[in-house]
Amino acid sequence: MNTNKKALFTQTMEQHKGIIYKVINSYCQNQHDRQDLAQEILTTMWLAYDNYDKDYKFSTWMYRIALNVAISYYRKDSKREDKANESEQCIVHIADLSAHNDKSEEVKQLYEFIGKLDKLNKAIVLLYLEGESHQSIATSLGISKTNVATRIGRIKETLKNQFEKQGA
Repeated sequence: MNTNKKALFTQTMEQHKGIIYKVINSYCQNQHDRQDLAQEILTTMWLAYDNYDKDYKFSTWMYRIALNVAISYYRKDSKREDKANESEQCIVHIADLSAHNDKSEEVKQLYEFIGKLDKLNKAIVLLYLEGESHQSIATSLGISKTNVATRIGRIKETLKNQFEKQGA
């Protein structure tokens, strides 16, 4: 294994690990699933790292891979049981995912609500919250820019209603 490539990959993943946290926390409810999904995402990114096209934003590339892996992860084993298997050592150390418990209660609720969205809407809102443009989201997910705008409007309304219900 090329140690220079490994060092560059590790540094890049460390800089952008927030993307992985967002996807994992939105798609997984328990700690063991989060660790398994993180491992799958990082492995996939490592294997695809040489194919990254520098003409595109790195964060968009990461989101695309992370979201595709998360969706596939649950598609192939939708009746997942809690498993406490030994975790393999990651190429990049992703700190214990529960270490991000410094979130405010509102942010925790937001991620809980996002977690209840269907797969496509969940991916759209994660990219939107990352500040991606409608065109970038459309390109990443293979849908039209108009579809993205429509869905974002509906998602915002749904989330707003859920927060209002919680406050009532």
